[in-house]
Amino acid sequence: MKVVSIVGARPQFIKAAPVSRELRRQHTEVLVHTGQHYDDEMSAVFFQELGIREPNYSLEVGSGSHGWQTGLMLARVEEVLLAEQPDWVLVYGDTNSTLAGALAAVKLHILVAHVEAGLRSFNREMPEEHNRVLTDHCADLLFCPTRTAVDNLAKEGITRWVHLAGDVMYDAALQFGALARERSTILNDLGLLPKRYLLATVHRPYNTDDPDRLQSILEAFIEIGEPIVFPVHPRTRRCMAEFGLDSLPAFRCSNVQFVEPVGYLDMLMLEQHARLILTDSGGVQKEAYFFAVPCVTLRPETEWVETVDAGWNVVVDTDQERIVWAAGGRVWPDGTPPLVFGDGCASEKMVRLLEEYLCTL
Repeated sequence: MKVVSIVGARPQFIKAAPVSRELRRQHTEVLVHTGQHYDDEMSAVFFQELGIREPNYSLEVGSGSHGWQTGLMLARVEEVLLAEQPDWVLVYGDTNSTLAGALAAVKLHILVAHVEAGLRSFNREMPEEHNRVLTDHCADLLFCPTRTAVDNLAKEGITRWVHLAGDVMYDAALQFGALARERSTILNDLGLLPKRYLLATVHRPYNTDDPDRLQSILEAFIEIGEPIVFPVHPRTRRCMAEFGLDSLPAFRCSNVQFVEPVGYLDMLMLEQHARLILTDSGGVQKEAYFFAVPCVTLRPETEWVETVDAGWNVVVDTDQERIVWAAGGRVWPDGTPPLVFGDGCASEKMVRLLEEYLCTL
């Protein structure tokens, strides 16, 4: 079996790592990096830490408008597929790379499998929501991380070859979380004590590109008063500079420690030992849940409703008062969150299902 795996953004590298390892035990994988994230801090370092070999194809698309970026990816992925003639195209998540890979494959009558199928925020203002829906309706095989995702697809009339496989990010967190504890020195490097700091990430365009929303988030961080470690996404840093938010005295002299983006192992270490996490990232919400760390989601909604239902996540959008309350005044659960993301063997199940599907043809 020959599989072309398409990745282009940092969360996809994480999801692809355990699946790639399983695929290469018995099959041929051709790894395509679209270049959606293209600098070393956001891309190459992840391949190194995750033990993923260098991509067979680096398309170097880079940033641009959604239409331009997706169109160029579509054209370049098509060239790869014509050359490789795979049995499957495997796409991950909800980025422009996901949609471009799926569209290129279906137009060439190549089978498509979607990892992390069935997620819905029900917010059509998010480009990611359109990418998810369109990819799911293109896919031949749909790997759902949760029962909610399966139910979402059923409501859209998609029930054939839909599988509750579990979440590959849980597979990755189990493996690489232990590795992070062995190798990462980030706590010492930043002078942090376990459970004596908060961790923050902000990268969604509707937060970074809106000066009022971004300022509300940053002012909430300052009002919280506790030490907050904030690895700043390049997009966020650019917007802070553009809006003059990086020059305000309160932001320079506050409890917020702005640091450069960190590698995956360092991020896992920071997540595991934080008292609480504030984020607009879907992946970080899940990793907080995996490590039993309370999470405050800086969005109007979340795809990961299971984390909210279990009480380990609260959605506050960018309301400053609610952010501060959630970080300091909310009562959080004790113990271990319920297992709703599988058993840590999702990657093995996915490879087996890819094999089984081909046997039906």
